[in-house]
Amino acid sequence: MDIFLTNNLTNKKEQFIPKDKKNIGMYVCGPTVYDDPHIGNARPLVIFDILFKLLKKTFSKVTYVRNITDIDDKIIKSSQEQKISAKELTEKVTASFFEDCKFLNCENPTHQPKATEHIDLMIEMINQLIKKGFAYENNNHVYFEVKKFSDYGKLSNKRLEDLIAGSRVEVSDNKKNSEDFVLWKPSNKDEPSWDSPWGQGRPGWHLECSAMSKKFLGNEFDIHGGGIDLIFPHHENEIAQSRCANDSKIFAKYWVHNAFITMSNEKMAKSQGNILKIKDFRKKLSGQVIRLALMTAHYRQPLDWSDKLLNDCQNILDKWYRVYSPDIKSVKVSDEVLKPLYEDLNTPGYIANLHQLYEKANKGSDKELFISACKFIGLFNEDQNQWEKYKKNKALISEEDINNKIQLRNKARANKDYAEADKIRDELLDKGILIEDKDGKTLWKFK
Repeated sequence: MDIFLTNNLTNKKEQFIPKDKKNIGMYVCGPTVYDDPHIGNARPLVIFDILFKLLKKTFSKVTYVRNITDIDDKIIKSSQEQKISAKELTEKVTASFFEDCKFLNCENPTHQPKATEHIDLMIEMINQLIKKGFAYENNNHVYFEVKKFSDYGKLSNKRLEDLIAGSRVEVSDNKKNSEDFVLWKPSNKDEPSWDSPWGQGRPGWHLECSAMSKKFLGNEFDIHGGGIDLIFPHHENEIAQSRCANDSKIFAKYWVHNAFITMSNEKMAKSQGNILKIKDFRKKLSGQVIRLALMTAHYRQPLDWSDKLLNDCQNILDKWYRVYSPDIKSVKVSDEVLKPLYEDLNTPGYIANLHQLYEKANKGSDKELFISACKFIGLFNEDQNQWEKYKKNKALISEEDINNKIQLRNKARANKDYAEADKIRDELLDKGILIEDKDGKTLWKFK
């Protein structure tokens, strides 16, 4: 079955036709490791993990590259504020990021290059751009001259003048033009720096992705992904410098971007004070709950995050686990079941298919298909015992307190104080505990 993706370079949903069917190349912008990733960062992790799985099912070889930006102005600022070295900060945050990926049950990409390990490639690319007349040096800075690239703004589908007016443009006396962007900048004595033909310094953020994608995927490749906020200026600048340095007609053929996560319909952002870090959910929730929640809206649409969303997803998974068995063998998931994913990663449509499969499985048929279809998108990575243990650990009340409450309720019932008995039952229910009186005993279970 053919894969269709919405390509932001053409603003159309297109059939995915790779450069080479025997070797698919995909590059996705990874984290800038200055702070622990938040739920907004989790969305591209899960979305492109699903695309990776779909591509691997369809093609014999897929090379998935997701970078680690471990040198950046944000990193320097954060390390100075915390009074630790940039290296110490990036190593700590990178380790936390890898734990987040494991928590969300994301497969490892083929390559996860760090920017600091490829400075030589960045210097080489800058030299090429200067040599070809697309970049210039001034006062130990090197800038890309945007007006020299006629296709600038094509991805954003706006005129250069509009892009400049609507963006945060770095103001500098070293630039020829306000829209030019930095390829290399000098570092202060207490900042990370590398030797270069233009003095001690560090690369510009945009350049890092261009150099690393070239190393692992070549001058031209199939898919470039990331959050919608990266379209301009980051991805626009990547295209400009890569095509000019490499003399290529294209950089990436398909540009796929996920929309924002919102809270109360406001974008999740530090400036809004509504950041929820992934690591803060690790002890509270199963990663499966977060993963399913991130699939409930189409990746191109905003996803509003709430406790209700998480509770709904938890209840869905709890229901689905009723038919789970580790002994059931895996089977091939049919194209008919997968069809929504082939149609521009329609995860809500795929979840609807899973609901239908569950109903059949619950009646005793196609259990193998249901479980395999869940596993295809990274669910059911915990067995039932793990899931129940998670629920138990998550409970807002201890087992000892549950039993004490039940004793008090039984005493109230014996005294015919039914109002008190009902009150205790409701208290337990609010904490996720269901109780049932059966054969003279009171039994309880998690909701």
